[in-house]
Amino acid sequence: MKRYNIYLDDVRTPSPNPTTHDAPEWTVVRNYDEFVAKIKEVGLENIDIISLDHDLGDTAMMEWHTNVYHNYTLDYNNIKEKTGMDCTKWLVEQWMNGAPVVPVMVHSANAIGSANMMGYINNYKHINRLPQDCNRWHIPHTIETIVEE
Repeated sequence: MKRYNIYLDDVRTPSPNPTTHDAPEWTVVRNYDEFVAKIKEVGLENIDIISLDHDLGDTAMMEWHTNVYHNYTLDYNNIKEKTGMDCTKWLVEQWMNGAPVVPVMVHSANAIGSANMMGYINNYKHINRLPQDCNRWHIPHTIETIVEE
């Protein structure tokens, strides 16, 4: 059975490391609905790693620019679309229902959102006596250009 690496991000796409020119093959999903659908399609048992972004749309990015970046605060009431945190909660719910626990990393630039996601995952792992190994990392990427028609 094919193994998957899931990369959740609304605008970035992983690219090969410019030094080594290698990269794992990523399956890119752009929002909460695509994330849930892809995991249901392939099954957690067939996933090697998941990498999460937090801000998945315009209102999340506005919150990052307005509050997180300048004031170190994050108010989810200002965000209309589902975020990486919603994906994190859904994922942990699957684990609580008996699905396999897979490695998760966070590549979001949003430090507060990243901490929220890592804390949620690592708390689940702590309670279940699993290694608390969800961390932030950097993946070389390109930015999708959105063309308005």
